[in-house]
Amino acid sequence: MTFAEIAAALPKNAVTSIEGLPYPLLASGKVREIFDLGDALLLVATDRLSAFDVILPDGIPGKGAILTQMSNWWFGQTSGLIQNHLLPDQAGEFARRGITSRDLQLRSMIVRKLKPLTIECVARGYLIGSGWSSYQKTGEVCGIKLPAGLRQAERLPEPIFTPTTKAPKGQHDEPINDAQGAAAIGAELYAKVKATSLALYKLGHERAKQAGMILADTKFEFGTDAAGNLFLIDEVLTPDSSRYWPAAEYRVDCSPPSYDKQFVRDHLLAIKWNQSPPAPKLPAEVITRTQAKYLAALKNLLG
Repeated sequence: MTFAEIAAALPKNAVTSIEGLPYPLLASGKVREIFDLGDALLLVATDRLSAFDVILPDGIPGKGAILTQMSNWWFGQTSGLIQNHLLPDQAGEFARRGITSRDLQLRSMIVRKLKPLTIECVARGYLIGSGWSSYQKTGEVCGIKLPAGLRQAERLPEPIFTPTTKAPKGQHDEPINDAQGAAAIGAELYAKVKATSLALYKLGHERAKQAGMILADTKFEFGTDAAGNLFLIDEVLTPDSSRYWPAAEYRVDCSPPSYDKQFVRDHLLAIKWNQSPPAPKLPAEVITRTQAKYLAALKNLLG
């Protein structure tokens, strides 16, 4: 789909729950609902928004569709590196299963049933966020010793792989090193997801550069089938799983502006919310500006 078609189809109000589907609900995450189709899974991205690991009462209208369509675009871009969980003919799958709502189609994927790995696969090309915090304290990120004197948001000499645990909803993922990652999923599989994550990051960084953006870091998720084959799953290279910066506004010694929910975080910090449920409602301006950021990232990529 083109950017204009996606933008025109976005709902006026946020869709924060998915109701009325004739399929068993298997799991409900911060953003996605997972339904059992028998021979496959239906992943539906709502417009829910979380900050500081708490789901907010207000969603961002159309965010789920934006994330899904951006993931679909990236799944196409990365198919030469690794197979993914999408069933090949999404339109045909929707038709076969009677999923006719345009909004539901835009925010949904019909995917293979796979076994998710028990680690989150994070690739970083720049020193920012929790990586910057760790570097300031120890000079390392996930056990990787980095050169002295690096500055906040500085590009790393080479991208690094910094995995984390996969914490239950409401808890924080914890960084792990290579030895812990290999112990969690096996040395051979760990080596494969590490190499694949770094290759995906490099491809993503290059494509983002062509679109006037910098891909600072990103998180991938992988799963395996019964034969042990590896697949890229969940969402991929979206503003919810990645940190994108406008290339024209990139600076070091600061946290550059990003195409994500930074407006929301900044607002919540400004009102000194204690970061515990229940979360406060968001002003309309914060919702509108956040939606604009997600749309801008999609437009940059799709043209």
